Amino acid sequence: MDLLTKGTGVAVLVLIVHPGAELYGADRVTLESATGLVSAGHDVVAALPETGPLVAALEERGARVVVSRMFVLRKQLLRPRRWPELIGSAVTGFVESWRLVSRHRPDAAYVSTVILPQWPALLRIRRVPTVTHVHEAESESPWALRAFLYAPQLWAHRVVANSRFTADLMLRSLPLLRRKTGVILNPIPGPTAPSPPRTALDVIRLGYVGRLSPRKAPDAVIAAVALLRDRGREARLEIVGDVFRGYEWYASELEERIQTEGLGDAVTMHGYDADVWPHLAACDVMVVPSRTDESFGNTAVEAVLAERAVVASDISGLREAVSDYPTSRVVAPGDPVAIADAVEELAGRWDDVVRHAASSAATASDRHSVARYRRNVTRAIERAAGVRESGVQGEFTELNRGE
Repeated sequence: MDLLTKGTGVAVLVLIVHPGAELYGADRVTLESATGLVSAGHDVVAALPETGPLVAALEERGARVVVSRMFVLRKQLLRPRRWPELIGSAVTGFVESWRLVSRHRPDAAYVSTVILPQWPALLRIRRVPTVTHVHEAESESPWALRAFLYAPQLWAHRVVANSRFTADLMLRSLPLLRRKTGVILNPIPGPTAPSPPRTALDVIRLGYVGRLSPRKAPDAVIAAVALLRDRGREARLEIVGDVFRGYEWYASELEERIQTEGLGDAVTMHGYDADVWPHLAACDVMVVPSRTDESFGNTAVEAVLAERAVVASDISGLREAVSDYPTSRVVAPGDPVAIADAVEELAGRWDDVVRHAASSAATASDRHSVARYRRNVTRAIERAAGVRESGVQGEFTELNRGE
């Protein structure tokens, strides 16, 4: 792509702001956003509140990384006893963020997730054209809470939602966002050379990839393995992921449950691994058992890309992610019996799974094209910043199609 310029003939400087430094779903999406901007010839500075594997990944893609204190709205800060900490963090974060903008003077900005509530307003005050990227969608939360979380997006010049479910929920919560909101499906790169599924199942090998938390419900998969073994099915489970800080107690509970159920030889906990593909290749069925709303199901789509069957919770974001694939099943959220039943049903129709695995992966690869995602996010940011590119017609057209 030719260098895109803003009037003066020089690439624009884009500030990316992201609330973490790991390599889970939203982290990987932010990495691809940065890559698209760098590939288009722009100068990218990524501001993160901490160090982690995302730092090296961003630098490898050509972005400059700044670790700076900023206000991140974590759920635990909303508890009354944490309000003094919340206020202190908000004040300090605003001051540091203001200084960061003064130091770098960006031409445009990209703010990832709704848990950076100060940034859209701060950037609007500083007259920096801003695109925000919303990954959060919790339909079970009260309207007032959803409106509170989405309200900072009113300051943004453009808002990108990661799924139609996320966009619909956000617009029901704050209809004023409609004129500036579009959908870009998450970029999800697949493995370089996926291995085909096994043609016969002697042992059913299940997999779980993701955060270890009660809402993500890996405990339900452990319980499902116990049920399958009680039914005479030999089943094993590999768990890949780690906890948020403060949730170490949940990891301990999982380990205790594994021992209590007598599954020490059947369940392996690998911890966090940025390279998930070997783990997906080692399983037959991936399980995404979330108990509460997910805005989208990256890990479920990764399983489809790896030519693996998927059992996912029947909630809006996950259903949107996998319901079109014949190798997937949706079940009641966090229900071990439903998970075990779905696994047995898939095993009973395994020839169908094997037959459709490659075509499902091809469909998912096209739908979640990394190149298309990079192009569309870059266009959204350029348009917000007033960048002109010959041959580009319309405003936000691609986003509204979800391309």
